[in-house]
Amino acid sequence: MEVEFTARGVKISKAVRAHAEEGMERIGRILGRGAHGSVTFSVQRHLQIVELTVQARTQKLAATGKANEPEAALRLALSHAENQARKYRDRKIENNRLPKEEKSLTVPPVARPKTRVSPDPEQQAEGKLARGKARASIAVHSFPAKPTVVEPHIIKNGECFALKPLTIEEAVKDAEFRDRDLLIFHDPAGDMYVLHRRRDGQMELVEIS
Repeated sequence: MEVEFTARGVKISKAVRAHAEEGMERIGRILGRGAHGSVTFSVQRHLQIVELTVQARTQKLAATGKANEPEAALRLALSHAENQARKYRDRKIENNRLPKEEKSLTVPPVARPKTRVSPDPEQQAEGKLARGKARASIAVHSFPAKPTVVEPHIIKNGECFALKPLTIEEAVKDAEFRDRDLLIFHDPAGDMYVLHRRRDGQMELVEIS
């Protein structure tokens, strides 16, 4: 994957650059061909900041890592971006799956003889019962040989905590922009909240007392 590097007030060592190229290449393999990205290194009050941006065909990913060392900040940003890429790939695979159709098997009716013979009442009743059973249809359901096992999505502590105070509106915008399903933050008054995405796609806010 083609990667553009930018350094603002810091120097990028060869080891850090190689680590960034390796991580971005791994993300590119998850997203597929055509993806390209950029890595920006900066510093703010002795805090190293790494910002990643990856542009795929139909999706743009953004991740930020902050730590005391550039290597640690880079690891956080790469981990966050890789988790976003895996979620995007899994959603794409799930949308491409087609529902399995149920198969039906119908028993053909019993052929009638060409020459009509007047049967007695008992034989006629048995013949009607047999023809009724012959027209019955049997539904055959096909099930997968092995049940589908969904791997659990593991989120590291550093990815779900907001470092600065946020209002509820800012937290929702940050979760949508970073494609987060879970965000733990505190507002300017110091109250703690948990913002998470439910199965129906709606965001739910939980106040921690």
